[in-house]
Amino acid sequence: MRGVNVMLAHDFYPESHQGGVGIIQNGLRVATNGDLRLEPAPGQWQPVPKVGERQVNREKQEISVRMSYPDPDKNRKGFNPIEYPDLNFSYTLKVIPQGKSFKIIVDLDEPLPKEWVGKVGMNIELFPGILFGKSYYMDDTFGIFNRQANGPGFYEEGDFRLETMATGNELVIVPEDEKQTLKIENLKNNDLQLLDGRAIHSNGWFIVRSLVPAGATKNAIEWLITPNAVEGYTYSPVVQVSQVGYHPNQQKIAVIETDINDTDVQQVKLLRINNEGGTTDVLSQQPILWGDFLRYKYYQLDFSEVSDPGMYQVHYGDYTTEPFQISADVFKRNVWQPTLEYFLPVQMCHMLVNDRYKIWHGRCHLDDARMAPKDFNHFDGYMQGSEKFSKYQPGEHVPGINFGGWHDAGDFDLRVESQASTIQGLSHIYELFNVEYDNTRINQETKTVDILQPDGKADILQQIEHGALSIVGGYKSLGRFYRGIIVPTLDQYILLGDPVNHSDGIPFNQTNGNEDIPIGVPGAPDDRWVFTENNPGREVNTAAALAATARALKEFNPSLAKDCLRIAKEIWDITEPENPLQKVELAVELLQTTRDKKYADYLIEHTIQISENIERTGWIVGRAFPFIKNDQFKTKIRAAVKSYLVEVQNLEKKTPYGLPYEPDIWGAGWGIQNFGVEQYFLHTGYPDIFPKDYMLHAMNFILGVHPGVNTSSFASGVGSRSLTQAYGINRGDYSYTPGGIGSGTALIRPDFPELLEWPFLWQQTEYVLGGGTTDYLFLILAADRLLSED
Repeated sequence: MRGVNVMLAHDFYPESHQGGVGIIQNGLRVATNGDLRLEPAPGQWQPVPKVGERQVNREKQEISVRMSYPDPDKNRKGFNPIEYPDLNFSYTLKVIPQGKSFKIIVDLDEPLPKEWVGKVGMNIELFPGILFGKSYYMDDTFGIFNRQANGPGFYEEGDFRLETMATGNELVIVPEDEKQTLKIENLKNNDLQLLDGRAIHSNGWFIVRSLVPAGATKNAIEWLITPNAVEGYTYSPVVQVSQVGYHPNQQKIAVIETDINDTDVQQVKLLRINNEGGTTDVLSQQPILWGDFLRYKYYQLDFSEVSDPGMYQVHYGDYTTEPFQISADVFKRNVWQPTLEYFLPVQMCHMLVNDRYKIWHGRCHLDDARMAPKDFNHFDGYMQGSEKFSKYQPGEHVPGINFGGWHDAGDFDLRVESQASTIQGLSHIYELFNVEYDNTRINQETKTVDILQPDGKADILQQIEHGALSIVGGYKSLGRFYRGIIVPTLDQYILLGDPVNHSDGIPFNQTNGNEDIPIGVPGAPDDRWVFTENNPGREVNTAAALAATARALKEFNPSLAKDCLRIAKEIWDITEPENPLQKVELAVELLQTTRDKKYADYLIEHTIQISENIERTGWIVGRAFPFIKNDQFKTKIRAAVKSYLVEVQNLEKKTPYGLPYEPDIWGAGWGIQNFGVEQYFLHTGYPDIFPKDYMLHAMNFILGVHPGVNTSSFASGVGSRSLTQAYGINRGDYSYTPGGIGSGTALIRPDFPELLEWPFLWQQTEYVLGGGTTDYLFLILAADRLLSED
C-alpha cells in the first residue's frame, strides 16, 4: 500500500541483512531477513536456507517461497563456505495481506527433530541506526533501544548471549513516531522475543524471534505485522548535486527526485551565497521532467550556463542542498588529496602509521607469512588446492613478504588483484597527470609513516613502491604471484581496531614451535597464511600492473622497476590464458614500456577478437595507437569504437544520471568509477568519437549525484556532505578514514536505492583498495585536466 512495501525473497544476501521478508515503511527500510534461522542472532558465516522460486498466487492473495536447510551451494564449499550442522528440513514461507496488516506464516514439511526444538526460530531483523533512543512496548513492559549492547548475559552452548530485552505476545516499535510505528503480534502460543543481536556480532541488528514449537508443521509460525502507513504518504523531494561543486566549463545538472505520486511541481532555484550573508536567486524556473526511474519521478535543473565563481545552493520545495562551489580550482584541493594523504597511508601494511596525536595502527604482520594448508577452503574465499605451487611446505614460513602492500578494506588481507590494480592505477595517474604532491613521510627502513609530514619525495611514487615491494617480494620467494595473504582464524579476521594485535610479529618456528599455543599468546601460530593458485588470467593482469609500474618507478627506484619489468616479461613468455583477450592489456603495457614490436604484433594478430569485444578492449588499446604502425588495425578498431558509442549513448538514457545504475549486491560506486576511467581513455584515445561527458557523469555520481535520500559523497571527508560512518578499519568507532571511497548506494530489490549511515554494511559503505581508490583519484585529476584545458 502507499507508504509500505513488503518484499519476500527479492534480495538474496541475508549474510549482510538483505533477504527473506523485508519491510520498507514510509521511505525507510525498517526490517529485513524475516526467515527461519538456526541461531537467535546469526552472523555472517552461519547457515542460511536454500531459497526457492517465489510464487505469487493472486487468487489466494498469497506470496510464498520454498526454503530448505542446508544450502548445498554453500555447505562447506564455494566462496565464504558455511559449515552446516547435520539437519535437513524444508518449509514454505508465506506472506498474506490482511487489511492494513500482513501475516507471515511458516509451514514445515515435517516436525523438527527433537534435538532441534528450542533452537530453530522465526527471526526478523530491525535496523538499529533508526532505533537508538526510541521506545518499544512488549505487552505491558517497555524500554528504549540502547546505542550499545548491554548486559546481563549468559553462555548458551559456548556462545555468549544477552538476556532478552523483552518477551511477550505483542511488540510495538517506536509508538511515538507515526512514520516508524510497527506492531508485531504472535498469533500462536510461542512467545515473541526482542533480542539485541550485537551480543556476539558488532554488526548485528535488533531481532524479533519466535521458536518453532515441537511437533508443529502447518502454521508452525503465524505472525501478524502492522507497519503504520502515513495516510497519503509522499516521499519528500531530494535534490542531488555534487557535494564538491563544478568547474565553470562543466555541464551542471541538479537531479530532483520526487515521489511517483507527487504532482505538486514547484519552481527550482539556484541560489548564490553572498559573502556578507544571505543568498541571491540566480535562476528560478520550472524543472524539466526527466521521467520515471526505480520508484521515483525525476526532474532536472540544467544550470551549465552559470560560471561565475562562488558558493551556491539549489532549492526546491522544502529542500535546500548543502553549499557547493563553482570555481576553476574546484578539483585542485581537498578533493583527491585526502585519498593520497590519509586513506592510502592508513591502509599500508607492515608499517606504523602516525597522524599527529594519533596512531592509526602499529607495525603489523611482521611475521608474514606461512604457507597455507593444502586442500583448504578459507572462510573468506581463498582456496588452496592439492598443489602448493611453491617449494614451501604447508605451515612453513615464506620469507620476503613481510613488507609492502595495503590492507584490503577492513579485512586486513592482501589480495594480489587489489595490490596490482592499485599500483597500476597509481602508475597511470603519475604518468598522465605528473602528481608530485608530497605531504607524507614514508620510511621503508624503519617501517614508519607520518601523515601530514612531507619528506621531499612524491607520495604517489612512494605508494607505488610500497605496493610493488609486496608483489615482487612474493614472486621472488614463491616463484609465482601469491593469491592472497590473510589471517588463519575467524577470531583474528573479525578484529576491529589495530591490526598489530593480529599476531605477535615473530615468525612461527615450525621446528620447535607449539601449534597448540592459543592465538594472542607469544609463540602462537598466529602468522598469516599465504595462498597460491594457478590462474593465468590473474597472472597476466598482475603482470600488466608491473609493466606499468616499471615506467613509473624507472627513476625513483631503478632496481625495483627492473624487477617489475623482468617479471612482467617472464609472465608474458610463460603464460597462455585460454582467452587471448586476457593478454591484451599486458601487451599494451609492455608495448608502452619497452616499445618492442612483438607486443604490437600480438595486438594486430588479434584485431578481430579485440574489435568484436570493443566494450572490454577499446579503452585499453587506444593507448597503444601511437606505437602501432598498421592502418588496417586502427581503422578496424575505430569502426568498432564508433559502434560502441551508440551502446553507451543508449546506456546514458536509462537513468537521469547519464550513466547506467545496475548494482548487483554491492553498491554501484566502484563499477561506475571504473566506467568513468574507461570513458576517459576512450575520450583521449578517440577524441573525435567519444566525448568526455560520460567520465564527468561518473565523477558526479560519486560526489553526490546519485539516487536516494542520502546524497553524501562516497568519498569520506570530501565535500559538504560525505560518508562519515563507513566500513573501514575504525568502523567499530562509528567513524571514517578521510579519502576512503565507499561502495556506494545499493539497490534493495526490486526498486529501493539505499545508502545507510551505518558502518557495518559492507555492500554500501566498505572502503576497498584497487579500483575503488585509484579510479576515484584518476577521475578527479582527469576532470581537472580536461576542464582546465577547455
